[in-house]
Amino acid sequence: MAAGSGVGARAPAGLLVPVSAVWQNPYLNVFKHFKVEEWKRSTKEGDVTTFMDKTLKGTVFRIRGSIPASNYIQLPKTSTQSLGLVGRYLYLLFRPMPNKYFVVHLDVTTEDNQVVRISFSNLFKEFKSTATWLQFPFICGAPKGSIYESTAKTSKQDLVGAAPANVRWTCLMLDLHYILSMYLNRRYSHLKSVKLCSNLLVKNLCTSDLLFDPSVTFSEARQANLACHGMSPMPREMAFPVPKGEKWHDCYDYIRFPSDGSKLPYDSIQKSCSSPATGGQGLEDAYHQLPQPVTLTKAVRDRLSLIQQITSPKAMPRRCPLITKSIPEVHLKAPGPLEVMHAGEQETSERTTHAVNTSLEESVYTTVTGPDVLSGRRASHCRRLLPDPILKLRMIIGFGGCSTKWALWTQNNSAVVYPCHAVIVTMQIQTGEQRFFIGHTDKVSALAFNGNSTLLASAQTGPLSVVRLWEFPKGNCLSVFKTHVRSLTSLSFSYSGAVLCGIGKDGHGKMMVIVWNTAQVTRGREVVVLAKAHTDVDIQTLKIAFFDDTSLLCNRMVSCGRDNVRLWRVRSGALRSCPVNLGEYHSLEFTDLAFEEGHSAEREPEDRTLFVCSKSGHILEIDYKNVCIRSARQLLPSQPCHQQEKQTCSAGPGIAINSISVSSTFCATGSEDGYLRLWPLDFSAVILEAEHEAPVSSVCISPDSLKVLCTTTTGNLGYLDIESRDYNTLMRSHTDSILAFSVEGVRKQMATVSQDNTIRVWDLMTMQQLYDFTAADEMPCAVAFHPTQQILACGFDSGMVRVFSLAASDLLVEHKQHRAAVTGLIFSPDGNFMFSSCSQGTLALYNSAVQKSHVLRVLGNVVVRNAGSGPDALVLSEDSHLLAFVGPTKFIVTVMEACSLNELLKVDVSIFDLDSTALDSAVRICFAPVSQRQLLVSTSSSKILVLDAKSGRLVREVPPVHKLSCSSLSLSKDARYLLTAGDKVIKVWDYQMRFDINFQVYIGHSEPVRHVAFTPDQEHVVSVGDAIFLWDFLALSAEGSPPAAVHSSKADLLPRAERSFEKLKDATEIPRQTAPLPLLSSPPCLGVGSVHQVGCRGIFSESDEEEEANLLGSSKTMANGDKDPSVLVVESVRNEEPFVVRPKVKQESSRSPSHSGNASRKETKGPKSQCSIRPDSYRHFTPRFKASVLPQSFSSPPAGYEVLKLKAVIGYNGNGRGNMVWNPDTGFFAYTCGCIVVVEDLHSGSQNHWLGHAEEVSTLAVSHDAQVLASASGRRNGDSHCQICIWNIQDGVCTRQLFHHETQVQAMAYSWDDRFLITLGDYCDQTIALWDTYTYELMSSTHISEPVHDVAFNPLSHGELACVGRGAVTFWLLEQQGADSNLKVHQAPVPDALGLVELTSLCYGADPLLYSGTNTGQICVWDTETNRCFMTWEADEGEIGVLVCRHNRLASGSNTKRIRLWAVAAVEELRLKGSEARSSSVLLEHEMTLDGTIVSAAFDDSLEMGIVGTTTGTLWYINWTESTSIRLISGHKNKVRWSGKEVNEVSFSPDETHCATCGEDGSVRIWSLGSMELVVQFQVLNQSCQCLAWKPQPVGARGAESQHVVAGYSDGTIRVFSISRTEMELKMQPHAVALTAVAYSTDGEIILSGGKDGLVAVSSPRTGMTVRILTDHKGSPITVIQCTGKQYYDFGVEGSELWLATSSDRRVSVWASDWLKDKCELLDWLSFPAPAVPEGLSNLPPSLAAFCPWEHGTLVYVGFGMQKEALFYSLHKKQVVEKISLPYFAVSLSLSPAARFLAVGFSERLLRLLRGAAGTEQDYAGHDDAVHLCRFAPSGRRLLTASCSAVLVWETTGR
Repeated sequence: MAAGSGVGARAPAGLLVPVSAVWQNPYLNVFKHFKVEEWKRSTKEGDVTTFMDKTLKGTVFRIRGSIPASNYIQLPKTSTQSLGLVGRYLYLLFRPMPNKYFVVHLDVTTEDNQVVRISFSNLFKEFKSTATWLQFPFICGAPKGSIYESTAKTSKQDLVGAAPANVRWTCLMLDLHYILSMYLNRRYSHLKSVKLCSNLLVKNLCTSDLLFDPSVTFSEARQANLACHGMSPMPREMAFPVPKGEKWHDCYDYIRFPSDGSKLPYDSIQKSCSSPATGGQGLEDAYHQLPQPVTLTKAVRDRLSLIQQITSPKAMPRRCPLITKSIPEVHLKAPGPLEVMHAGEQETSERTTHAVNTSLEESVYTTVTGPDVLSGRRASHCRRLLPDPILKLRMIIGFGGCSTKWALWTQNNSAVVYPCHAVIVTMQIQTGEQRFFIGHTDKVSALAFNGNSTLLASAQTGPLSVVRLWEFPKGNCLSVFKTHVRSLTSLSFSYSGAVLCGIGKDGHGKMMVIVWNTAQVTRGREVVVLAKAHTDVDIQTLKIAFFDDTSLLCNRMVSCGRDNVRLWRVRSGALRSCPVNLGEYHSLEFTDLAFEEGHSAEREPEDRTLFVCSKSGHILEIDYKNVCIRSARQLLPSQPCHQQEKQTCSAGPGIAINSISVSSTFCATGSEDGYLRLWPLDFSAVILEAEHEAPVSSVCISPDSLKVLCTTTTGNLGYLDIESRDYNTLMRSHTDSILAFSVEGVRKQMATVSQDNTIRVWDLMTMQQLYDFTAADEMPCAVAFHPTQQILACGFDSGMVRVFSLAASDLLVEHKQHRAAVTGLIFSPDGNFMFSSCSQGTLALYNSAVQKSHVLRVLGNVVVRNAGSGPDALVLSEDSHLLAFVGPTKFIVTVMEACSLNELLKVDVSIFDLDSTALDSAVRICFAPVSQRQLLVSTSSSKILVLDAKSGRLVREVPPVHKLSCSSLSLSKDARYLLTAGDKVIKVWDYQMRFDINFQVYIGHSEPVRHVAFTPDQEHVVSVGDAIFLWDFLALSAEGSPPAAVHSSKADLLPRAERSFEKLKDATEIPRQTAPLPLLSSPPCLGVGSVHQVGCRGIFSESDEEEEANLLGSSKTMANGDKDPSVLVVESVRNEEPFVVRPKVKQESSRSPSHSGNASRKETKGPKSQCSIRPDSYRHFTPRFKASVLPQSFSSPPAGYEVLKLKAVIGYNGNGRGNMVWNPDTGFFAYTCGCIVVVEDLHSGSQNHWLGHAEEVSTLAVSHDAQVLASASGRRNGDSHCQICIWNIQDGVCTRQLFHHETQVQAMAYSWDDRFLITLGDYCDQTIALWDTYTYELMSSTHISEPVHDVAFNPLSHGELACVGRGAVTFWLLEQQGADSNLKVHQAPVPDALGLVELTSLCYGADPLLYSGTNTGQICVWDTETNRCFMTWEADEGEIGVLVCRHNRLASGSNTKRIRLWAVAAVEELRLKGSEARSSSVLLEHEMTLDGTIVSAAFDDSLEMGIVGTTTGTLWYINWTESTSIRLISGHKNKVRWSGKEVNEVSFSPDETHCATCGEDGSVRIWSLGSMELVVQFQVLNQSCQCLAWKPQPVGARGAESQHVVAGYSDGTIRVFSISRTEMELKMQPHAVALTAVAYSTDGEIILSGGKDGLVAVSSPRTGMTVRILTDHKGSPITVIQCTGKQYYDFGVEGSELWLATSSDRRVSVWASDWLKDKCELLDWLSFPAPAVPEGLSNLPPSLAAFCPWEHGTLVYVGFGMQKEALFYSLHKKQVVEKISLPYFAVSLSLSPAARFLAVGFSERLLRLLRGAAGTEQDYAGHDDAVHLCRFAPSGRRLLTASCSAVLVWETTGR
């Protein structure tokens, strides 16, 4: 039963997460389901009673009380439980109590497990918002006829407050999904709890995913077909009763929130002004109740904190009116462009098209004198795209659509007429020339000719079924009229064309017969209904007797169907029928009928024989005049019907006959066995027969009786020439939607793939089918031709990629790299490479230069997942250098180097539209020609973004090109014309958008166009969807002259098709191939590097002695039969000792980099894989890009004389891997932030900072006794090797520095006895080094052929370790013999079922188990005794980068942001089962979703609690027992990966208890300086916060109550946040561009802000108004705004405040102001000279200025200038009074208010502290990038500096 009935499965009472939504569909009656009246699963408090309401005539709940918090109903019973209701819409049926207040609280849970409270009440005066609470004022509806009704139309403020006296019952609908998305940009998961507080009456609660209209009844909904508009009537148990004779809206209020039609903003919940006021309007308005964007008022924008502005749709400018004209005439030899719909303006054209469709729907009988095709003609002064039309439909490959039974001969026997979906095609059988009848909007379901083929009738299927009458010779549509049925299945004309009859089913599924009078249609008159009737009998076919054409009122008709044959006629305006007595044949299913042709003069006209065929193979001859059966015959499978006598039904099962056609001399039948048979009229023997590949659906004898037209159910159309006995195939077609095509330019061939599971190859010149490949159990999804060879590649939904040779008609190779449907497949233009992608995000690169292509590289999780197949999923540049695709998310477009799949560029398309409330995603992409260097991206909002293919910069944007998303796009080779497809139409655009009308629109497809593209010669356009359309492209060439083909006749455009006449015996010999079976052998195993391979499996390293032996030719490989063949043993001729790795030189490696570099060069240098391609694993470390370099000199302060001391570091480097360690036994906790190792006491929060690295620290490793920590970082400037520091944990001293790896260290691990340290190099280094921890000497070093991601020691065997990489686990065994160390290696591959995967993480479990994770989400379990994988299970949807195992529990972390806890106690038992092991016994105990990809994790011995690090820079405390996650450390996360600034500004509170930071991620974070913990965070989505300032403490203010922060954003807005109330108080937009600087006036009453355009705005936070705009710096971004106090008449000007503004053009303006008197006067204007910009300096240093606190009237300036110096400028003397030389150009500046200190930051990662003008200088390290921020606290006791995402807090020592 439906959930709404309250019966069925129920959610558990203590549900913590939403369960399956199936039991809640279609709706859930909440009160009934949870049995509120029993109070077992709900609770009540205070005055809660039930009583009988007279209006609703039922029991309701009444909640009363003066204090809402003490009188309420709550569901569920406790706050720890959850309702788990997942319905999008919440319906509340309630009535506020008159003159009272009420409150309703809804707790909803987001997809990231954040609980958000949504409250609404008439107590609230205004909208308020925080990150976890939305408060909406509720405005009670104005009673009809009251004074409030008119007031509500003008001012909503008058109704805020207590409910009116006569308030009505209300149905409130809340769109919870939309509310969370709009106001907080979060995704709704489920409803957690509901709290209804006094004072109100409540009837019920309901949740659903359906949109209910309470004013519509079920009968009205069916009549209006509301389901098509997404509307449903309110369920009866939830509906309000409506008194008889009244309307719903007169009795009750209906409120939708957010409102769909109201012009009022979304800052309150109230009745929409557009809501129907009367019941009569309710049904009309139901069609328009879909959410639409509105423009928010300024007052609302000021109060909404976390919301994007919603702008109302803007009307497109209509420069010229749209003029429609009639259809051009269509001739046989030169068909007019019936397919063309030209539109002038995009929005206008689409509206006009919709209007035409509407008029067709509403006009029952319409004589068409206007167009079926719209041609946009503008006034002469409007420039448009020429030529017009630019496309001309040439040919359609396809037949059928709705059915394949309709194909007709013309009267002259020279052409056939048939439907192809929504187009009617006439084909000349000798030439193949086609002309088209276009006008239907859905598939054509029936056709009929009159006797002389002058009138053609066609019907279309679907709910908007119409009939069109055509003047066939001219191609004009004479009339369009409705049919009153959903779909006509049969049409029949009388011979004269005066009467038309049809059959179909109405909306209730009842058969209906309709007869129309069409006699006057050729004279422009209307078509009228002669008669119509409903019948209960089944009718398959209805035909008018062609010989009875004497009167409109007595036409006779015959029908047949299941169990009946009936005769019909119209008499006195009514349809009468008479059944034929079928006797023993009464139970047959009759399929078709035909009348006897020809007649003798002795017989009456109606004395004819009627032939009826059936599914059982019977053919009945019926005496039409006497209405009786003359004879019956049956077609049997064993023999034809030779007997003339009657055959009974007991003769056995016959062959179903689907169609019959009769001429004057013979009869033709088409049967289910695929045969067309010709019989004499006595059916004595078969005259001729033709066998087809599929059942014959219809037959039709030509008027001259010389040919028989035949159609099959598989879409084939052909005819049998009786004289020559030749069979001619006219058309072959796909039977389902076509997904994609590929055109081969050399041999002019085209390949298509379809949902009918076939791959077909066509000759592009003749459009004849050449090949047909069928895959029975697989559906082809993508297809691509090799550009130079006769090779075709096809991708299937199984993930298989097969490559065929068309020359040999053979399968060349199968590729099994994908495990899901192939979504993209393409060859490079030069033919050297092939690329494929699948729906799971995998991308594969193949070498296709040879016939049998092979795999070069496979990447996972790079292409967007589950996006569906598309022809433009992968695109290549014209020069074959660049590959582009959408991924790894739908918002990102990635560009790679095609030959290597190295990532070059990522572009986030969602950030380009800042005004949209929804994130824009990429849909299709296309490269422009190489000369343009552009990449085109179509988005989900139907825009086209033109990007610079090298930098990702947005070049221009094309506004929405289609109403729905663009499904395909293609650019001509000369970059002049752009093709787009969408909304079932094709558009041709001028790519440069130079005209007033830049596009033309072409219709014809009845289904969405899936692929459109130019042919390689640019002379034609191909579009596919329901069928294949070939268009002539008539554009002028680039020189201005049309192509030669344009001037030629149609016959010259393409060579005339030579018809392939096939004899009957050859009817089945057309080339047809089934997909070959998969090869039994696996694809070739590829060795990426030059390594020893055993069975194409191993990845091994060469030792020093191997290297020498190979050079001397004296080594050999042994194959031991008694050992694992995948273990490589090298036997040395000199000493006969088997070993793999023996380091030649053991040398102290803790020396200087130069010495260690020499030592490392003596180690083995094996070959590396390709060109250091980064592996497909997020687990692999990639250093953050930095443009800064280390300083050349450094002035360290003398010991004991440091002025600054590093107090704290705010942030965690989420870019590291395994860069957090925690020992639960000792409590040691360390993590990295930039180049600093932070050691923190988890109890006190105090930090120690270990400074020894100059570059970003990549990973950490702690010894098991927690006495030693190893940290690794990259190479410093000039070093040849990266740095590993060994720290003594007790005193924090670096005892050793190791230099061996050349680039980065990927991972490190200590052995369980802490005897050894293993270090892994990254994918560029590919070295594994083993160190002795006693001396930290290098024991061995091995180069491997492929990258390795992780390493671990076996806890039960100190000499065993394992590492993971591509497709295998490598087991290492360390054997020591005296001073020598030997490493034996065994590589174990993953099971073949996993395919080519990356093993990305590992950990040892209970002996002898080893767990490893893959980049596709599996966990593999290995037996370390046998070194084999015996079990795998799907553990996640993404890459597993972290694994931690303790006893029988395993924790896994992945890039899906999830960390999961598994119970693996049964794995040991499963190990004994071997290959029969199943993962069903592995249980998922817990799961948590964090804020980013998991990169590090450490847990206690029981795995109950631990610490986890994510890429967002957060460290979480995890407690599985309590199911809690708490942030320990957090920092800013950059939106743009390659940006060097993640923290844009820092500021101290006036009392110095807190500090604020803002960043590119759009967040403002408030930190406690005492504990360095994050106190509150204000987040604005899709914007970056550029600047902020803390409000000065006003005189007399207390504590934090008056503390405010103002922040400026990239969209030009300013937001003021209250720290005490943790909410946004004000939002205003004084700038049109991004803000770059903001400051408070000294009294905090004015906000000064500067923008990127150089404008300075003066705004009042009290009024929210901008009072002044200063344009002095216009054109150059403002870099600094600072305010300071002064004496009122200082400098000869009034005002108690002095402020300055600095711009990037090295100009400083100084102002004096008195804001209370509205005075602001320019005091001084400074301009500093600068030389020409030196080469190589891409970004100039910023211009910075600040008032000098210890020299009144002096300011300090730094910036790009003639010298690297800081200048002291005196405002009194108007000159520079002092200069301080600097080592570099400064990028940040701050002056201490307490002492004569200047803090200057440099791009060289240097912080310099200067004492006064001529004092000492001290340099401080600790930054791994440019020090772009430094700020002294107001007291001068603290200094904040920022470098990238790290914030460093320094304390001054007073020295």
